[in-house]
Amino acid sequence: MAPVLVLVLCLSSLLLLSLWKQSYRKGKLPPGPTPLPIIGNLLQLDMKDMNNSFRNFSKAYGPVFTLYFGMKPTVVLHGYEAVKEALNDLGEEFSGRSDYPLIDKANKGLGVVFSNGKTWKETRRFSLMTLRNFGMGKRSMEDRVQEEAQTLLEELRKTNASPYDPAFILKCASCNVICSILFKSRFDYADQIFLNLMEKFEENIKILNTPWIQVCNIFPILLDYFPGSHNIFLKNYNDVRHFILEKIKEHQQSLDLNNPQDFIDCFLVKMEQEEHNQQSSFTVENLVNTANDLFGAGTETTSTTLRYGLLLLMKHPEVAAKVQEEIDRVVGRHKRPSMQDRGRMPYTNAVLHEMQRIVDIVPMNLPHAVNHGIQFRNYFIPKDFDSKVILAS
Repeated sequence: MAPVLVLVLCLSSLLLLSLWKQSYRKGKLPPGPTPLPIIGNLLQLDMKDMNNSFRNFSKAYGPVFTLYFGMKPTVVLHGYEAVKEALNDLGEEFSGRSDYPLIDKANKGLGVVFSNGKTWKETRRFSLMTLRNFGMGKRSMEDRVQEEAQTLLEELRKTNASPYDPAFILKCASCNVICSILFKSRFDYADQIFLNLMEKFEENIKILNTPWIQVCNIFPILLDYFPGSHNIFLKNYNDVRHFILEKIKEHQQSLDLNNPQDFIDCFLVKMEQEEHNQQSSFTVENLVNTANDLFGAGTETTSTTLRYGLLLLMKHPEVAAKVQEEIDRVVGRHKRPSMQDRGRMPYTNAVLHEMQRIVDIVPMNLPHAVNHGIQFRNYFIPKDFDSKVILAS
């Protein structure tokens, strides 16, 4: 009887502590629905359509509100104005990255997408500078995109205008541009190694969007002691990591410090320059994770934008006709389009921007965190406890 009594007392204390903490924090944070002990607001959320749940909460509590994912408070900024204010006006304050347990378990806090602090700043600055000043191998990024676009067109012509789902081939084309930037070379669309990579990326994207992973990120202990799709994700991640690591070893053997040919070469040159800096962010492990981030983020976002762009043109044939007329007039049928043509194609340029405005490919963005306590729209978002900020469109 005594052990049962002790267990009941412990659980009761834990529940009371949870309620006290939530009540204490709630006084400082924006308003939101009342959370339950331990599970927070999970029962009030549609795990298969989180954005719709956020939309309904914003109607009740305004564009800034608080939800509890388990015992962790989360401030949600919903809608264009609130997100724009956070990212544009207060970009530095909101530039922190919140914990994402499954990703943290995979990348150990490295890379450019989910890292924080000094590592994030240095890796992001280097990546942007390298991609922006793309003189690597004497070939610009535009050259690489044009080459891949030509290959994509040849593949599409093979369909002989018969019904065809372009989703996979668009992913192949987008991924190949990333491969060209990272490794200096592209893959044939039938290459088995390439197809295996594509399969692992696609499977991991699907896994990340499942309710199970949402639950695992709320209760990280599940990642260590329970079976589930998170183990498939980690295996796929490690397989891609091993592939990238082999590519890095090849680059290390052929590296010319005075003539870097691609992103990996440039990163290795930077590593050489900082070899005596014990606190340097430029390590092989960070290179592996940064390359993986560029792979995943660049492939999925670009191919999804292209796919939805084609869908919108199919739904609005009158717009497609005007775009085609401008392309024929400015570029012609036998010349590759280039960035120089952009200034003479205002209608096509406007259509592309409108596509990107309409197509909401990352409706909840990535979880952010404030770098210090901040006053936002009459609410205080503190940093002194484990919280995150979700930016939802």
